[in-house]
Amino acid sequence: MTRVLSLGECMIELTHRTADELVLGCAGDTFNTAAYLARLTAPEQLRVDYLTVLGDDHYSERVLAAMRAEGIGTELIPQLPGEQPGLYLVRTDADGERHFTYYRSRSAARNLFGSAATSAEFDGYDLVHLSAITLQILAPEARERLHAALARYRDRGGRISFDSNYRPAGWSGRQQAAAEIERFWRLAAIGLPTFSDERALRGDDAPESTVERLRGLGVDEIAVKDGARGCVLYDGERTAHLPTTPVHPVVDSTAAGDAFNAAYLAARLTGTAPAEAVARAHQLAGTVIGHRGAIVADEVLPKRPARARPNG
Repeated sequence: MTRVLSLGECMIELTHRTADELVLGCAGDTFNTAAYLARLTAPEQLRVDYLTVLGDDHYSERVLAAMRAEGIGTELIPQLPGEQPGLYLVRTDADGERHFTYYRSRSAARNLFGSAATSAEFDGYDLVHLSAITLQILAPEARERLHAALARYRDRGGRISFDSNYRPAGWSGRQQAAAEIERFWRLAAIGLPTFSDERALRGDDAPESTVERLRGLGVDEIAVKDGARGCVLYDGERTAHLPTTPVHPVVDSTAAGDAFNAAYLAARLTGTAPAEAVARAHQLAGTVIGHRGAIVADEVLPKRPARARPNG
């Protein structure tokens, strides 16, 4: 069995159905990827675990229940007394573009890697997945602990997938973000960036430029997401532009990139070639943006494999 660990923050999500009606869910970029990854793979093929920190309140229990319902392992997640998860609200405009309002300054996940008690080694996992949002919620000393643990894991043969997911509000400035994110790119084997993020952060003029820069940092395999224009893939030997079929209408673009990441990783981890993995990733992302919320209902996706639901 292949084992994957996704780490970061899962928040309470409130999505506008109308101007005055909100629907409650649980979401967060690396959790979204973990959830779709679990849905796309049979339990005998792949196990997905999640690492974060939660509190002991009702909404922390709601997050844990959501993870377990997806078949995601929660054994590594500490619950700190008196803490609670972050919260965000999402609304979409007429074009399906998302707009977020966050309440996460005291999210329990900010304690991740904050002490030896919430640090972890990653031995036993075939892949560890994280994003720059994982990095930006951590204090500098916690980022150092995470970086050191990932470096040890990589040096022992572990593989890391990384989505740079640049959000300016989470950093003191672009220079700090660029420097920190580059340090983690140097550890990654699989790169899953979004071109608009790389253009905003590093000034890349085309997805191919992003590919060349990340290859120079040692990333082995790179899929640069570029919205309706598709993806630029470096498969370890050559770079190619792989188009996608535009989706109309786009109802909600939330989690499109996270779903792409999940489908790409699911395909690659089960032996599919990179170009076909991109095709499957485009298909899932296109389905997700045709529905509201980060995690869409089961019935709009291909039938999921039966998966035992972890109790811990």
